[in-house]
Amino acid sequence: MHVGNARTALFNWLFARQAGGVMVLRIEDTDVERSEARFESQLLDDLKWMGLDWDEGPDLGGPYGPYRQSDRLATYREHAERLLSEGKAYLCFCSQEELERDRAEKLASQLPPVYSGTCRALDPAEAERRRASGEAAAIRLRIPEHPIRFHDIVHGAVEFSSEVVSDPIIVRSSGIPVYNYVVVVDDALMKITHVIRGDDHLSNTPKQVALYEALGWPVPQFAHLSTILGSDRERLSKRHGATSIANFREMGVLPEALMNYLALLGWAPSGGTREIFTPEELKKEFSLERVTPSPAVFDMEKLYWLNRHYIKTSEPERIERLAEPYFIRAGLLPENPDERIRAWFGKVVALLAPSVDKLEQLPERAALIFRYDAAVAASAPDNAEVLAWPKSAEVLAAFSDLGDGKHPGLEKRETWGPPEAMTPELFKAIMNEVKAKTGVKGKDLFHPVRVALTGSHSGPEFDKLIPILEEGSQLELPQHVMSVRERLAAFRW
Repeated sequence: MHVGNARTALFNWLFARQAGGVMVLRIEDTDVERSEARFESQLLDDLKWMGLDWDEGPDLGGPYGPYRQSDRLATYREHAERLLSEGKAYLCFCSQEELERDRAEKLASQLPPVYSGTCRALDPAEAERRRASGEAAAIRLRIPEHPIRFHDIVHGAVEFSSEVVSDPIIVRSSGIPVYNYVVVVDDALMKITHVIRGDDHLSNTPKQVALYEALGWPVPQFAHLSTILGSDRERLSKRHGATSIANFREMGVLPEALMNYLALLGWAPSGGTREIFTPEELKKEFSLERVTPSPAVFDMEKLYWLNRHYIKTSEPERIERLAEPYFIRAGLLPENPDERIRAWFGKVVALLAPSVDKLEQLPERAALIFRYDAAVAASAPDNAEVLAWPKSAEVLAAFSDLGDGKHPGLEKRETWGPPEAMTPELFKAIMNEVKAKTGVKGKDLFHPVRVALTGSHSGPEFDKLIPILEEGSQLELPQHVMSVRERLAAFRW
């Protein structure tokens, strides 16, 4: 499901819930080549993941079922035959080759590529005789010879000349009905009052309005949502990156962040520049009258900003649960972590999650914990610059209590013994001792130590990181976590 479809579903849901109406999920699967059961399952799963629900549908049933178009073919045939018998539709025997040739000729003459009406004047009785004899025939709607007008909640009054609409096929010669026909039959029989969809369907609407009128059914209200563009202001597509709900789920975008962001694409909330809305607030605030016809630009950074907000404000246990599969796939956690590992992992996630745009970034951010490499730490250009500062070697010698041959280490401490003894309090005391011994403070004091312990001169606060390193070093993990002492022993400056 593309983000455009997801936004359409969201706007329908917001409108139906706000109005106390009925949300209907219908599977439009008359395109046999593109319809598979797995696509339907994925679609239902994506909608549920986003937090959307419905009152009638293929999985729930309802008073106007069935809700798969492939199960409603007899109904479509019945109404198509009624249109034929009333003279509002006619049989068309033109072959695909004839239609393509006629279309090409019109385009070459710079004329609208509409159907020429070859079969429009056929005697109905003769047409029926030809069909009965086995000749393949499509069914075309007879478009009235007057402009087709309708009101669109987003675009206002809309009018199409009958000349540009042409007589559309409603049932193919194969017997399969077409989209523009079946949605009209379904919307009418399912008592649909509002049709909210993308504005790529705007050109389909006059054909559908003509069908409602031909069948004697009331025309629902239409609201056509603006196109979603990429950052280059071209129609959003795969070349712009993630565009499907499955993509965003895999990346670790939270459903409430995506819902919040999609709601802001083409809809302007009242009362200023507020951008963060819960689903309940969206249902209360949403209004079709505040949907703009101007194209909406999909801003990935804005989505990530919202996702960071929701990651920070979500229940920690939820983020841990969602983050766990990423670490398992990266080979950093066992397949079935025990309670001790899970408790420790919760601290890792709490430390790193506030700094990521999406949950898939967490294993990479956790490299300072799981994938420490002393040689890389010392040779990285930024780190090498820190290590070349005048006092860096003295600070590291004092901190490590090892000495480097030039600078004596501090008195040997028994508290350097078992890894669990390195607490935030002890670390702070040691740093104060190093500060007093060397006379160094600020970044000149902390940056060299950070390079030695994490491989970077910037990162999480030491009082949170140190206990994670020490506790992690005692766990049975696929990737050993090195303790402070192990890191210092491996590091050379």
